[in-house]
Amino acid sequence: MTRSAGAADIRAVDRRSQTAARATSPNRRDAMAAARYEFRVQGRMSEDTAGEFEELEVLRASPETVLHGEVTDDAHLHGILARFQALGLHVVSMREVPP
Repeated sequence: MTRSAGAADIRAVDRRSQTAARATSPNRRDAMAAARYEFRVQGRMSEDTAGEFEELEVLRASPETVLHGEVTDDAHLHGILARFQALGLHVVSMREVPP
């Protein structure tokens, strides 16, 4: 698979996740507000893979890769998680962090 084809597939998964999150949200007023998150992924993430998460800062802290940044809403959070899954990455932990 070429990088551009893979990126297109991941963006499609991300869009589907965002659409599904909006459709299943029982009350849009209950949606989460923007918050900062930290994701810890098993292993060292390559530069190409890190490029799929342009909105997050990527730090390589052996034996994990730490990504953090602002997550705007539920759909954005689900989209990030869908990209991790589509890329076959194992998320070790995820947490909201202070701004």
